[in-house]
Amino acid sequence: MSVTVRNILGEKGRDVITVGPTVSVADAARVLYHNKIGAVVVVGMEGRIVGIFTERDLASAIGRLGVEAMDLPVSKLMTANVFRCTEDTTVNELMGMMSSKRFRHVPVESGGKLIGIVSIGDVVKQRIREVELEAEHIKAYIAG
Repeated sequence: MSVTVRNILGEKGRDVITVGPTVSVADAARVLYHNKIGAVVVVGMEGRIVGIFTERDLASAIGRLGVEAMDLPVSKLMTANVFRCTEDTTVNELMGMMSSKRFRHVPVESGGKLIGIVSIGDVVKQRIREVELEAEHIKAYIAG
C-alpha cells in the first residue's frame, strides 16, 4: 500500500495560510515570518489558487528590485504557474516531482479548491516514518 498525500494531511492537518493577490510583498513577508512558514498560497475568487509566494520569490524580488519590491502587490512577484497535487498523489510521486521541479511547497487541490499544502519537510518526515516502520518489521521478523 502506497502512502499518499491524504495520509500526510491526516497527520499535519489541512490548514493553509493564504493571502489575496493585492496584498503587498511586505505584508506577505510578515505573514511568512509570523507563521514561521516558507510559502503562502495566493488565492483569488472562490478560494481558487492563483499563485504561490515563497521565501525564494521574496529573495528574488529584493535582489532584482531592492526595497521598492516591498510595496508591490504579491501578484506581481509570485510564482503564477503553481504545481498542484491531489490527496491521491503518492508520497513517492510527490518526492519525484518536488525534486525534479525544485518545488518545496505543493498545494493540494480537490475539485479545483485548495484543501491543504505539503512541504518537503512533511514528505521527509513521512518517509522517515516509513523507513522506521520497515526497520521495526524486519527486527520483529528476525527476532520472531
